[in-house]
Amino acid sequence: MPDDARLAALPEDGASLRGERAPLIAFIADGASEAILREVLGEVAFPGIAIRRGNVRAAIATLTKTPTPQALIIDVSGEEQPLTALGDLSEVVEPDVRVLVIGEEESVNFYRLVTRHLGALEYLYKPLTRDMVARHFLPLLTGEHLPADHVHGGRLVTITGVRGGAGASTIAAHLAWHFGVTAGRHTVLLDADLHFGTAALLVDGKASAGLRTALETPQRIDELFVERAAQPVSARLFVLAGEEKPDAAPIYAEGAGEKLTEALRRRYNLVIADVPPTPLAFNQDLLALGHHRVLVLPPTLAGVRDTLRLLALPHGRLQPRRPILVLNRLGAPGSLTRAEIEDALKLKLDVVIPDLPRQMGRATTLGAPASGLRGRFRAGIIALSNEVSFVRVADEAPARGGRRRWFGWRR
Repeated sequence: MPDDARLAALPEDGASLRGERAPLIAFIADGASEAILREVLGEVAFPGIAIRRGNVRAAIATLTKTPTPQALIIDVSGEEQPLTALGDLSEVVEPDVRVLVIGEEESVNFYRLVTRHLGALEYLYKPLTRDMVARHFLPLLTGEHLPADHVHGGRLVTITGVRGGAGASTIAAHLAWHFGVTAGRHTVLLDADLHFGTAALLVDGKASAGLRTALETPQRIDELFVERAAQPVSARLFVLAGEEKPDAAPIYAEGAGEKLTEALRRRYNLVIADVPPTPLAFNQDLLALGHHRVLVLPPTLAGVRDTLRLLALPHGRLQPRRPILVLNRLGAPGSLTRAEIEDALKLKLDVVIPDLPRQMGRATTLGAPASGLRGRFRAGIIALSNEVSFVRVADEAPARGGRRRWFGWRR
């Protein structure tokens, strides 16, 4: 049977003497992973999900006495012999069960052993992110796959402030600095506001006429054009921004945004785009083309209202879940609390950054992201980087790291 047919949908619950089979049971060893699974799987209203605290040994003990579910998510963290434990699990479950595995081992060899030799459908290593679960677990549970991305290259992340003054440009600039300078990834910071954008100023870079030229004459866009238009900030961080006269209105050629982002993605690992929420064609194209859409909101009632309005917009075709929510300046005088905002949104915030007026005011005034990337603000930027593209920086500690039966569906 072709692999697509095997993964098409959960098997129907036949009228057998085995008892009622649950659609999905997960055995998870830590609270952070459990919270991410509950949120992502809950977003698609997956029926009958049951998440229990425990690892693969707890799963074996439970499933020895109860009917096998249609799908299993198993955590092998902390297990000295995870492959042996998964082999033991295969002895107590029915052969048609779908097994998705979570663990701490990052090596490719371990991934191959789990998925190819033991027959698990997928393996993800910790720390989990919502994007990882949405892209790699959800399609195997629902049968709904994201459209193919015809461009083989970097990822496009759009950062949008739900209203003016939310701090989206500051966050976009520091996120790009984190990827390009701290983590050493080839990164470009794209400012979609050609007239009053501040991206170049915030990273002490230069604006150029290249962005306007790309939007007006997309036929000129190629690898050489991108090399010349993007201005260097460091060896692996570049900025593409305009500084057009306030009375100059660029003529946007249809399809220019798509062609520009394709060229940028072929050149850079990460494209961080500061995109205002205005209904301009270029902005709307960027929001639709991105792999991740990040919304930055202030802790105000107006910020909550505008966040709800932007959440109602349709997802881009390459976006597997709702936008990532970043609450900026928590604790500012007269602002709402985190609990009040989450209650109003009926959603959990993904990243929270406290109000740091002295630290961030100096960093933005001087155009020196290195001075802003410290303390609690740095922790927030790292948390956001984990959501959009997990990149380990030098001072972060890496994660830790018999009988082998195949699970039945891989025979």
